[in-house]
Amino acid sequence: MRCNRIVVALALGLISSVGVAADADQAIRNSLKAIDPALPIEAIAESPMPGVYQVELAGGRQLYTSADGQFLLQGYLFQVKNGKPVNLTEAAQTRGVVKLMNAIPASEMVVFAPKQPKTHITVFTDTDCGYCQKLHSEVPELNRLGVEVRYLAFPRQGLDSTAAKELSNVWCAKDQQDAMNRAKSRQGVADVQCDSPVAKQYALGQMIGVSGTPAIVLANGTIIPGYQPAAQLAKIALESK
Repeated sequence: MRCNRIVVALALGLISSVGVAADADQAIRNSLKAIDPALPIEAIAESPMPGVYQVELAGGRQLYTSADGQFLLQGYLFQVKNGKPVNLTEAAQTRGVVKLMNAIPASEMVVFAPKQPKTHITVFTDTDCGYCQKLHSEVPELNRLGVEVRYLAFPRQGLDSTAAKELSNVWCAKDQQDAMNRAKSRQGVADVQCDSPVAKQYALGQMIGVSGTPAIVLANGTIIPGYQPAAQLAKIALESK
């Protein structure tokens, strides 16, 4: 009989904890939606810090709240392990970015790959960008070092810009690699009409915090803002795979 009472007590405790978690989830959602009805909440869960909940937003961004949703924090949460600080927020954000990058079909990227890639980088690019052109001139060297380069479109001046039209022409071209080479060397690309993913990729870049080009996403989800020389970039990319 005593064993049965213990089982019942444990079951009631589990039900109670589930109820508390559900109440906190709803309270946090209600509070955040009152601030911004369009806030893209992906998930809510207890954080490693007792009494604090972690809110994952689209794009991997993180917020922290009290269980009732009345207190809100935005910033980095660290945990001290073996005397060293571990950035839990950054780790969660990069996992979110990796998830988004892995969900993009290869058919929607312009890819320059070596025969046997050791790792890859995903580059948000604008054809009308000097440092993007410089990075592109080093793609053969990156390939030689084992780094596959996957391009996504990010017209810095918006979707009504000349660059956005040129990026669409690149993505709609029959030979996308040749079109990218021509665009990056300022040779011009023929006008082509298709259902290009430029707008979707631009929105994705904004979602994960891209504000300029080139923005380089490593295989582990780390985002490097700006140009890096091929040798240095390959070293970082290979270490992060």
